[in-house]
Amino acid sequence: MSTGIHPDSTWAPLYGAQTELAMDNFPPRGRTFGDFPPLVRGYAQVKLAAARANQALGVLDEQRCDAITTACQEILDGEHAGQFPTALVHGGGGTTANMNVNEVIAARAAELAGATVHPNDHVNASQSTNDTYPTAMALALLSQVEAPVAALNRLADALESKAAEFDTTHRLGRTCLQDAVTLTAGDTHRAQAAAVHRTAGVLEAATHALTTVPVGATAVGTGIGAPAHFAERCAEELARLTGLPISASENPYDSLAHFDPYAHIASAGARAAITMAKIAADVRLLSSGPRGGFGELTIPAVQAGSSIMPAKVNPVIPEYVMQLSYRVRGSAHTVECAVAAGELELNVMEPVILDALSNIFEDLAAAATTFTERCVLGLNWNGPHRERNLAGALDRWVEMSATRGYESATAELRAGGSDGGTAR
Repeated sequence: MSTGIHPDSTWAPLYGAQTELAMDNFPPRGRTFGDFPPLVRGYAQVKLAAARANQALGVLDEQRCDAITTACQEILDGEHAGQFPTALVHGGGGTTANMNVNEVIAARAAELAGATVHPNDHVNASQSTNDTYPTAMALALLSQVEAPVAALNRLADALESKAAEFDTTHRLGRTCLQDAVTLTAGDTHRAQAAAVHRTAGVLEAATHALTTVPVGATAVGTGIGAPAHFAERCAEELARLTGLPISASENPYDSLAHFDPYAHIASAGARAAITMAKIAADVRLLSSGPRGGFGELTIPAVQAGSSIMPAKVNPVIPEYVMQLSYRVRGSAHTVECAVAAGELELNVMEPVILDALSNIFEDLAAAATTFTERCVLGLNWNGPHRERNLAGALDRWVEMSATRGYESATAELRAGGSDGGTAR
């Protein structure tokens, strides 16, 4: 099996002139098409499904269909990965990627069939970049979102386990960073878990819109150049190939012109990142010190905290989570700008939308996984100041206010009351 890497001097590209032109026009600055296997797989699935639909509808003969589907299956099996050198982000609304795929599949299919297989006439039959790129893009993102959703849910589960572990451990609550009343560490972690679970659910739900794809819309949504029922046939094939509930868009004009579902996904990703960052910032604050700060929570010492100050431990994992959240929010803004840049019948900013959403998913998965494994699972409420800080809780004075009045309780507290009577 080919690994996609040039194995010897006899290796020759399967791609052709259009791919080479795109490489000249858009020298890769960042990821290439081949560096993003989910898109390669998504495009191979689209071309395989289209070939089968075209044969069923009399557009492709059996010999060429078999050769095209075999070439697509080889790509799905991991072969020919080195044949997709074009830049992931490029101009032209994805045409570069579509032509690259068409050329590779056509060249390999011609070898298999011993007959001419044309990139446009056969591999791209009944299709356009207008509909195939967003369809492949949707399949790529649907496969990629599983990782961040699973990582977020694992983080929430870890927080739930900490809630159970410290369900009777009391701590000083604060509002406006000032002393408030007591709660348990279990209350804190259970609330955090609920928030993370919720954002994971929102992210997963947001991607459900991608199961409706514009395949068969061809140029600007008209379906021109495709036989009747091609869209439905192709969508059915994609559903079989992917195991996903794929269906053809009921309004292909809308699907090509309006990309608001992608903005919704980006927003859901940013929401998850913001929630994680807030929790990470709280952990960082509560573990501050340990002598001059809050000093209530201790977190794992995963590395030296200073090159000059001995025994210093820094909250490097919470800080990592916070930094990735900033990048996620930047990527989400990129998606919003690109979605808004759609003009008339088509949004041609799809490559940067895909790149940014992929970065969001990767950063969310990395942040949630690292936070879980290197911080949350090892945190402990044994900080040196937890018990001492509890003495400042206002529980007693709040209760007094309810029975004797706010002014009376305020006066007594100001007269010298210092112990809320809640330290445990």
